[in-house]
Parts: sequence; structure tokens; C-alpha cells
Amino acid sequence: MINELVKSVMEDVIKWRRHLHQIPELGNDLPETSAYVTEQLDELGVSYVKGVGIEHAIVATIEGGKGPGRTLALRADMDGLPVVEKTGLDFASTNGKMHACGHDAHTAVLLGVVKALNSIKDQLAGKVVFLFQPGEEISAGAEPMVKAGCLDGVDGVMGIHVGNISAEAEPGDALFSTGAMMACLDKWEMTVHGVGSHGAYPHGSRDPVVMGSHIVAALQEIISRELNPTDPGVITVGVFNGGSAYNVIPGSVYLEGTARAVNHETREFIAKRIGEVAESIAGAFRGSVDYNYTFGAPPVVNDEKFTLNVMESARKVLGEDKVKLMKAPVMGGEDFAYYLEEVPGTFVFLSTPLAIDREVFPHHNSRFALDEAYFDSGVALFLQATLDFLNQ
Repeated sequence: MINELVKSVMEDVIKWRRHLHQIPELGNDLPETSAYVTEQLDELGVSYVKGVGIEHAIVATIEGGKGPGRTLALRADMDGLPVVEKTGLDFASTNGKMHACGHDAHTAVLLGVVKALNSIKDQLAGKVVFLFQPGEEISAGAEPMVKAGCLDGVDGVMGIHVGNISAEAEPGDALFSTGAMMACLDKWEMTVHGVGSHGAYPHGSRDPVVMGSHIVAALQEIISRELNPTDPGVITVGVFNGGSAYNVIPGSVYLEGTARAVNHETREFIAKRIGEVAESIAGAFRGSVDYNYTFGAPPVVNDEKFTLNVMESARKVLGEDKVKLMKAPVMGGEDFAYYLEEVPGTFVFLSTPLAIDREVFPHHNSRFALDEAYFDSGVALFLQATLDFLNQ
């Protein structure tokens, strides 16, 4: 039955994906994208609610015809990136933005699952909730939807991410993790204060450029000398700004970066130590630091039992050789983590790379591309997992 259902929707899935690819929008402001999704839901006769936590969020629902049962939530993120597309595809975006992370495919695949399940809803017991989410790229979509009750009454949640996130996967593989899969998505910033001076008279300064340089180097020692080597962590300095003239020592410099960890204890430790190290170094040079750490999306941690069940479902439709357990988490972040903090669930990486000029490009790149030949695997996996979950 699954194969027939998948075949019946794939023409639409590709059509939907290509349309969405041409109209990428950013963050939580997705008026055209949201309108297109609701237009398809209206044509299918599927009920939905708009504005769940965010103006352009959509929560659709299919009630099984066999009465009460369990409820499964399936999620697709819909936002794009501020990237100018350079893929050369016939349906490339021309509005200065790009679906450079595959969210157009996530949305189209989930619409395909909606259409397929709606056609057999009389055979289902329980309920399926479809979360069409804005704001994943800015980590501002899932949390407000959860707070607004999108998971009320939900017993499990599942999401898929296409592309080539992990080097462990071959094209068409579905990668799973029974625990930590992705890192937190945190941001830190600091202003290092010193005393400015003419560059020819450094003894009259307390040079914040020197302080900041020592801080940048010392932050890496937190990772290499304070964390257990088997416990992954990242501290990256992405911004170092200061000064306005070649011969003037500024009075302050500004640093900004990200920190990543796959468990909460390490995350808290890194947040604390960045501040302590920076303040100690600045103090040694008779300077000071204003430090702020922002906790973003938490680590993506899958539920083991739920994940093992979905892996069994995946083997039925993808084959044993295409279903794999990850050896190590990746340090990228995903706000799907907020759903996993509320109900048992799993996130799946579906490898779908497409080479442009014989080269496969990473996510968020202007030449990132997806092989549509593998989209049917996403639809099949969602469908089989849903039917197995509702029938358990």
C-alpha cells in the first residue's frame, strides 16, 4: 500500500517543491509561502489552524475514521536564507533569497504525506498533526509554536532533514541517532574594555586588541583542555571588531561567536567558562569585560525507543542497507529540539545531495542542491512510520 500511496503523490510533491523553491522567504515572515501551503490544504479538504504561536505557522490535522487512538505530529520547516542562488536550475530563485537548506523539500514532502494520508483516513485510528513551521533558520519557530500548544495531546513527533548534513551517509541513506544527534545553537558576545592611546605610545594604553587576542586563543583551551575528549564541544569566534585608524589603539573591542555542545551539562559549563576566562585575561591586563551568553535551541536528543521503532518502519520501505545509525553527532543546531523536549520523538537525516558542475555543495551555500529522485524516500518513511505508530 505504501508504494501505491507514494507514487500517487510524487508528481505533486515535485511540483510543490519547485514552486516553493522559487519563492523563498525569511524567518517568521512567510506570507507567500504560508498562503501557498494553505491553498494546497484547502484543495485537499484538510482542516488547519493558522497563526499557532507565529503569524505564518500552520497546524493541519487529519482525524482517523476508526475512532480515537494515538496522535503523531510530523514537522516541516518552511523558511529560506538570505543567500543569492547560483545553482543554474531551471526553477532557481530570483528574489535574492534561497532555499539553501532544503526547507522547500521538507514542506513539499510533508504536503505529499498529507495528501496520501487524507486519501486513506477512513482506515486510520487516531490523529496526525502536521506542523508547518516558520523561523527554523533563526531558531525562532518551534519554541513559540510549542508554547502555543501545537503538541497538546500529541504522543510522538518526527521530522526529516534532507541534504548532506553528515559525511556518514551515502545518497538515499536515512541516518538515525538513538540519543544526541545535533548540538545546541548558542550565541555569545563580549566587549573588552581597555584604555586607548596613540599607536606610537602603547605604554599609555591598556590595549584591548591584545586582551581580545589572548582571549580568542585561550577560549580554545576550554575545548582542548577542560572538556572530556569524547564529549564534543565547539567555541567559535565569528566577529572581532575594534579600532578606526592604523595608528590608534582603541578603547574597546567587540567579540561575538557561537558555542555548541550535545548535552546540557557541557553547554552550561562552556557558557560559564567563556566569561570566566575572558574576565580573568582582561583583568590581568588591567581591563574589563562585558559578557553576555544567549541560550538558543537546545541539543537535538532523540528518544531511543521511538527512534528504534521508526528505524524498523524505515527498513520496510527503504531496505536494510539504507537505514543506518550515526556514529557521532553533528555540531549544527536545529530548533526541532524544542519538540523533542516535550514529547518522545526522532529526527532523521535523509541524504539527497545533487552535484552542481560535478561538485556537491554544503547547506547554506549558494550552489546547494537536492536530488529529487530521493524525495519519495522521505514520503515513504513518513507514511510507514505514521501507520506503524498509529497501529501500535
